[in-house]
Amino acid sequence: MNVELHIIQNFAPSNLNRDDTGSPKECEFGGLRRARISSQCFKRAIREYFMDHGMLSGKMAVRTLQMPLALAKIMKEKGKSDDEIKAVIKAFFSSRKIKVDKNLSTEYLIFVGDQNIKDAAAQLMTPEIWSSLSQIADEDEKKEDDGGDGKAKPKKKKTKIEIPENVKKQVGDLLDKLFSVTPDIALFGRMVANAPKFNTIAACQVAHAISTNRMNMEYDYYTALDELKPEDEPGAGMIGLSGFNAPCMYRYLNIDVEQLVKNLGDKVLASEALASFLSAAIKAIPKGKDKTMPANNPPAFVMVVLRDDGFWSLTNAFEKPAKYISESKGLVEHSIEKMIEEWATTCSVMGKPENVSIFYAGMKASALPKDTASELGMVPCKSIDELVKSVISGVKGLK
Repeated sequence: MNVELHIIQNFAPSNLNRDDTGSPKECEFGGLRRARISSQCFKRAIREYFMDHGMLSGKMAVRTLQMPLALAKIMKEKGKSDDEIKAVIKAFFSSRKIKVDKNLSTEYLIFVGDQNIKDAAAQLMTPEIWSSLSQIADEDEKKEDDGGDGKAKPKKKKTKIEIPENVKKQVGDLLDKLFSVTPDIALFGRMVANAPKFNTIAACQVAHAISTNRMNMEYDYYTALDELKPEDEPGAGMIGLSGFNAPCMYRYLNIDVEQLVKNLGDKVLASEALASFLSAAIKAIPKGKDKTMPANNPPAFVMVVLRDDGFWSLTNAFEKPAKYISESKGLVEHSIEKMIEEWATTCSVMGKPENVSIFYAGMKASALPKDTASELGMVPCKSIDELVKSVISGVKGLK
């Protein structure tokens, strides 16, 4: 079963996701400029929401270049020497052809479970593994100090140390455990370039959010006073210009439940991950410039669709932009109306999905006429929490 989220969210003046010039991201859609918040930005906000609200506690991953350094820090605290630590770590990662440089960093970011790092460090320090790996010469140390004549002398070749087969297997199994899949890896996916066996297909898709309305960039001209400057000297201590906008966003996300269960291999954990994702995806807000332009605006309308197969984005509802119509139908209400019309039209043309269930909630849920909701088989929920519970109850494959 697949789960889709269609969200209308109206933001106050803000700069939630900046481009390389510091201005809010934007794009052209339907021949007009629109505000945009990237999928990466929202995925980061969702993961931060997990952490800030204690979701998936102890089951989260970190994305880092410094995984070997994190292992080294734990080993150092246990009294291991720097030379031994370096040899053990390089031998450990080379077992799966993952390169580690002289600063104990990987060549690219790797997504790995936080608790897995601690467990791996403990296992590497068991006597049998440590004594075997710590004797391996560091390949980077090919020269020794010169003898005062300014010429480096090559090191004498060391006798090659064979790692016992049982230790090789332990090390391989340990690295596999280090790269085991956590809920956030299962949701967002992982690619390890040199070790494709650890790649994970993402169970969710997160689209770039775009404004339902036409959006032009606006600028905030600001000044700051030098409070110790003599009163008879005019002028500000500094001046600046900051871009901002106030968009009504259409957000689209989906989850392949079968892929989520496959990634985790545990239906109970998959159910917890799905519930956490739904809640965080609806409630998380990017934090760009939130100290000066906090746009802490919850979604106006959330529609969650459960279906056996296929996915439909409703972005084309806004190819012709939504707008303020009247006092009773503002930009938000018009956006909701256009999104529901797009759903109804798509069902009519493409065929209504089989075994479909639809739940909705939000600050402006009352904008959807009850007869329209009834006609489309949409079930109202009083709160987001009720909506999440209803979705989890209705999802096949988690029971």
